[in-house]
Amino acid sequence: MERTHWEEDWTVMASGLQVVEARVKGSGAGMEPPESAVLKDGWRVYAPKVGPQRRVVLAASGATGDGETLCTVQGCRELGKAPGGTIVLEPCEPTGSSQPR
Repeated sequence: MERTHWEEDWTVMASGLQVVEARVKGSGAGMEPPESAVLKDGWRVYAPKVGPQRRVVLAASGATGDGETLCTVQGCRELGKAPGGTIVLEPCEPTGSSQPR
């Protein structure tokens, strides 16, 4: 099985979630970084040209093996390792509350 590691850094803005940096280690079909990517410590690093997103939807097929890992200042948690519905990431309300989906 081919393994391509992919990491993204996102920030929360008033306009939504903004990806600020992506890193790809290895290569695979559909996983090629743009030509502008820079090689740093074995990772191809670049700034995706995507505007703020009101929400980010992840598939939870269980077919990716490891699922996704979401890390925040509060720690990391695994998402989507087992088959299930989609996982929706969106900014919290200004009060800090959020509604699980």
